[in-house]
Order: sequence, then structure tokens, then C-alpha cells
Amino acid sequence: MNRVIAFPVVLVIVVILAGCGRKQPQAAEAAARPAPPLEVRVVPAEAHTVERTISVTGSLLADETVNCSSEVPGRITAVSVDFGSQVHKGQVVAELDKQEYQIALDRARASLAQALARVGLNPDQENVAPESTPAMQQAKAQLEDARFKYDSAARLVKSGDIAAERFNEIEKAYAARKAAYEATRYDLRTQLATIQALRAEVRLAAKRLSDTTIRAPFDGAVSARQVSPGQYLKENTPIVTVIKTWPLRLRAEIPEAAASTTHVGTALTFTTDSAPGAQFHAVIRELNPSLDPRARSLTAEARLVERDPLLRPGGFVQIRLVTQRDATVTTVPRQALYLVAGLAKVFVVRNGKIVEVHVPPGLETNGWVEVPAGIQPGDPIVINKLDLLVNGAAVQVAKG
Repeated sequence: MNRVIAFPVVLVIVVILAGCGRKQPQAAEAAARPAPPLEVRVVPAEAHTVERTISVTGSLLADETVNCSSEVPGRITAVSVDFGSQVHKGQVVAELDKQEYQIALDRARASLAQALARVGLNPDQENVAPESTPAMQQAKAQLEDARFKYDSAARLVKSGDIAAERFNEIEKAYAARKAAYEATRYDLRTQLATIQALRAEVRLAAKRLSDTTIRAPFDGAVSARQVSPGQYLKENTPIVTVIKTWPLRLRAEIPEAAASTTHVGTALTFTTDSAPGAQFHAVIRELNPSLDPRARSLTAEARLVERDPLLRPGGFVQIRLVTQRDATVTTVPRQALYLVAGLAKVFVVRNGKIVEVHVPPGLETNGWVEVPAGIQPGDPIVINKLDLLVNGAAVQVAKG
């Protein structure tokens, strides 16, 4: 009975093994056949005209900044402004004790009056230059008397009415009077020079007295106050700092690569954190004639076009600088960009196969992204099934 059962089982196994033998060649043949090309949709790359720009940072600066100080030492008697005060040109911001400088001015004026009196002038005639003085007039009278005696003696000595010795005495007296008169003329010149020096002393004393009053040099605002009344100051000690808040200067460091396209008159657009969403404009007015040898950058200063209360000196700004206005570039649609692991790439169909092109960060305008020079306008760019594509894969472009 056992032999009868075993025979059907063996027959079944043989049939199964025969069927498996036929399936293995069929599977190998199917694996050897190439996969059908992936069907993809494409759009042509396009040439667009764009603006080339770079982003740089800069700072807003006051047009003028000055430390108001006194040219003379003294004790502060009053400070009439404080931090944040608005000031006008010529406005008094502080004063020093004037007593000592007033005394010095009075003494200089007295010395001048004394010198004027020596030449016969009143204090209100300090700008008059006298042609003679009482001493000169006296010396001139004596000279004329001596000349008359000399002329008379010269005639008498010829006629023999006076002795030659007497004539020699009169002649010597005449020469002495002439020398005395010349001396008074030289003395007048000396006194006039002294008067000139004393006039300068008076002006200097008046200036030092005036320097005890410190005034604002221009319209602006006080950004710092360094002293208090009662404090003694040496000359040129800062008292208050005044800044000119308009027009503002914008200073930026332009990279060397963009230095050749930057010139006086170039327009800048900038933003600042103090005014989110707002854009401001400036125009370059000054350029450093040389590059910074350490940073390899060009320092540029611009002036703001419009005044805005949101902008203040010391502000940090982000600048958009146009380096080329009409640059022709090749672009692809934003949907053709495939992002993976922080890299961007697009897929171009060439000869029925995928060519992978990496795209560096670039300009995007109205949904079109700039691509490298390896892609030309008209090249077919894949816009679907991007996650299924690899470099060199065969694809079929969908029609319609």
C-alpha cells in the first residue's frame, strides 16, 4: 500500500520542477530587456534682461560732528544746553568766568591809550597815524634856528666879520640840531610800531574774552554733554558734542569686483531695521581714490535723497547696489529647480538623456531663475518628475 501512494507524489514533484525550469529563462529574459524611457514634460529656457546687483552693508553718519570747546582755560559758569537739545548756529551753549579776561582787556586798552598820549593822540584816535609829535615840533624849531644862525655865520665868515673858530662852533651846533630832529623822527616810528603792537594786544585780549562764550558752529543737536557748571577747564577741553543731523552721509565698503562699476552719481537703494519694509535712496558723492589694501574694498560716501525722521546717524543699513542695468541671462521656470541637501539643480534633455546641471544661488525675477552659462536659451528643461531623474537617464519628452 505504501508503494502505491508514493508514486503519485513523485509524479507531482517532477511536474512542479519541470514548470520552474521553464519560468527561470523567461524571468532572465525580462530582466535583460531595458526599462522604457520615463516620459517627462519640458519647457524651453528663456533669455531675460535683468539688473545685476550686489548687497553690501553700510552706516549712516552725521554730516558734521564737532566737540565744542574753549580756546582759553577757565571755570564754567553756565551750560545752557543738554543732551538731545536742538541748537542753532551762533547759539550760546556754555560760558566761562569772564572777570580775569575783562581785566586783561582793560589793561591792554590802558597801555594803548598811554602810547597814544605820547604822540599827542586821544584813545579814540588809535587808528590815526600822526605826522609829528610835540618833541618833533620842538626839535624842528631848534633845527630851523640853528640853520638860520649857520646861514648868517656863513656869510659873515666870508666877509671876515666873525672868526673861523666861531663859525665852526655854529656849524657843529647846526649838525647837532639836524641829528636831534632825525632822532625824533625815528622815535616817532618806534612809537607808532609800539602802538601797532598794543593794538594787537587789545584785539587778542578782546578775542580771549570773547572765547569765554562758547557758541554752536552750525544748526544741529547735542549728542553729549561733558561738563557741569563750576568745573575748571583747560583750553580745548570738550564741553558739548554737536552733530549736524541733515544731510546724512551713507558710508559703505564696495567690494573690489564692483569697484570699476561704481562712480560718483551712482544711485543706491538701502533698507534699515529701524524702518522695516521701507526703502530709501542715496547718491554717491565721494569715492576714496584707492582701495583698502587689507579689505580690498573701496570706500564710498553717499548723500540721502530724501529726509526721513526714522533715519538717524549711527544706523546700520543694507545696501542694494546696481552693477549692471541691462544684463542678458538665461533663465528657467522656478518649478524646474530641484532642491536636495541644500543644493539646487535643473535637468536638461540632450539626445534623449538627462543632463544634470547644478545651479548656484542667483537672481529670481517673476518666477524665473537665472542659470549658469552651460544652459542656452531654447534648451529643453524638465519641469515634472524631478525626484525620479538621475544624470544620464533616458527620457521621452511628452507631446502636447
